[in-house]
Amino acid sequence: MRRTANKSVPGVDGDCGLDSVAPKGSDPILPIPPIPEASPDPLLQGFLAHLSDERRLSPHTLSSYQRDLQRISGWRLEQGIQDWSDLRDDAIRRYIASRHRKGIGGRSLARELSALRTFFDFLLREHLVSHNPARGLRAPKSARRLPGSLDADTLSALLDSHNSAGACPGASADLGQDDGAAAATDAGDEPLALRDTAMIELFYSSGLRLAELIAVNVQDIDPADAMLTVVGKGSKTRRVPVGQAALKAIAAWRAVRPLLAAQNELALFVSTRGRRIHPRTVQARLKRWAQERGASRNLHPHLLRHSFASHLLESSGDLRAVQELLGHADIATTQVYTHLDFQHLAQVYDQAHPRARKRR
Repeated sequence: MRRTANKSVPGVDGDCGLDSVAPKGSDPILPIPPIPEASPDPLLQGFLAHLSDERRLSPHTLSSYQRDLQRISGWRLEQGIQDWSDLRDDAIRRYIASRHRKGIGGRSLARELSALRTFFDFLLREHLVSHNPARGLRAPKSARRLPGSLDADTLSALLDSHNSAGACPGASADLGQDDGAAAATDAGDEPLALRDTAMIELFYSSGLRLAELIAVNVQDIDPADAMLTVVGKGSKTRRVPVGQAALKAIAAWRAVRPLLAAQNELALFVSTRGRRIHPRTVQARLKRWAQERGASRNLHPHLLRHSFASHLLESSGDLRAVQELLGHADIATTQVYTHLDFQHLAQVYDQAHPRARKRR
């Protein structure tokens, strides 16, 4: 018997409904973060339309641009600067300094400056300003944080543990009685547990971003050649391999997916409401999955992506291949993983080389 998906609240997708309490064992119902309303500023509206229609940036990226530029615009008006064309580099420096005094880090300020530079480049293209006052300005430096990763043995042990670990208690509590009977009687074959394991295996197998995993449709995976078509940042498409362990986990999930998926739903991973799963639900389920297996740290999508990149680089040393698999436009972004690999080598040296050991 097919489960009928609940009717969703208009404008609300996935598991982020307005209910305050989720059924025991079901996906957590989490609130949708507020999205800034469209700015009445016609120049900013035109810029956002350019990012959406011409550059085809994701809604998440558009929201970031909008928030940053609206914040700068509000400060500009407080300073009595009525038009964008009157904004000068010294005013921008004052803005950055005021934000820095409030404790805003260098990375956040660099992002805001980048948004402002891109905005003024657009205004220059449209002949609406005569210069870009943000060009050449730099944000205060902040300490470089290396991405975290799990060592290969620890992560393999966690992934292998799903064969012996049971499903989440009450994982099918929100399924009808007939649907619960339709699922395999083994607790490890509960639909939500199989879905979560398939998501985690695919994250680690192919190094996907959170948004990329959510966007995967059923037809995007070709089991015959073990390849996945991924739509990444800027709507750029790439093909990445899928490991045998991930293919096996996905096959197990697809066998029970009809119990949850709404009719004609294209998404590979769906929520208990039958529609494409929400990003915050994925994050919450990964955290819970790790806790149930006694992981020593929180498990999140980017940790799996970092682990994928680090382990691949350690084994192959091929930075360019890792760049292609991760979908990085600039190899400088990928080079951060060489620092992780060097850290590992330095630790081995310190522990093993007789001249590196501290004398007691």
